[in-house]
Amino acid sequence: MRALRVPSLDSDRGLTRYFREIWSYPVLSPEEEFMLAVRFHEHGDTEAAHRLVTSHLRLVAKIAAGYRGYGLPMADLIAEGNIGLMKAVKKFEPQRGFRLATYAMWWIRAAITEFVLRSWSMVKLGTLAAQKKLFFSLNRIKRELNLISDAGLDHEQAETVATTLNVSAQDVIDMERRLASPDVSLNAPRSRDDDDGAEFMDTLVDEAADPEVQAAGRQESTQRHALLTRALEALPERERHILAERQLADEPKTLEELGLHYGISRERVRQLEARALERVTKAVRAMAAEGASVAVPA
Repeated sequence: MRALRVPSLDSDRGLTRYFREIWSYPVLSPEEEFMLAVRFHEHGDTEAAHRLVTSHLRLVAKIAAGYRGYGLPMADLIAEGNIGLMKAVKKFEPQRGFRLATYAMWWIRAAITEFVLRSWSMVKLGTLAAQKKLFFSLNRIKRELNLISDAGLDHEQAETVATTLNVSAQDVIDMERRLASPDVSLNAPRSRDDDDGAEFMDTLVDEAADPEVQAAGRQESTQRHALLTRALEALPERERHILAERQLADEPKTLEELGLHYGISRERVRQLEARALERVTKAVRAMAAEGASVAVPA
């Protein structure tokens, strides 16, 4: 189906205007609905599809209102429901004798339910059918059993709900805690009253060092590397090689391997390594203390 023109809804702030607009579309009679559906499916009449969709936008809004308890923006719920409605119009077969509203309700609820599940990261921790049922039914069951309380459910009440929904009491307790602390998008506005469009993202503090500190750290590291390189160059070739293979290599060689390479004992290699390390340490300290002029790469 080609994209249809439906009233836009950018945020919850525009709900009043949106509701006023969708309620202006007339409700179709059964005969009109049947005729429009036939025109769309048999002749590809997109204008007929548009009338079918717009006449049922109020149905989407009514169904979406039932999902407001999950802490998600009403505008997003309606937008997802509208997608479900369009899918329903595309697949609707008027010859079966059902009204579009009856058929579309399933598609609308499915689209909104899927959106809610995607939006709540906690659902990713459990995707079994019983857990999804618990997610969508917990608050309703609590109301039916008159168990609504700011203090939450105690163990006995959780057992009652668990028996009703055929899940464990611990699942009920865990789900209630998660429902009490829904995820909040970092792009969500900090307040409905903010006119500057400030988001939660704007309140985050960057814990990384500021650019000046990072630049100073990089410069210091470069200088130390330059001093170390000069100190190593002053060593005899054998000591420089042993120190590099023992202290600077990603996979250091053993004393035995270097002893075999130079034809000396493991102990002699250890002595040469210790002497080279001492020489390099003294040289680096001396150059740093004297403020030696070191060529630092740009």
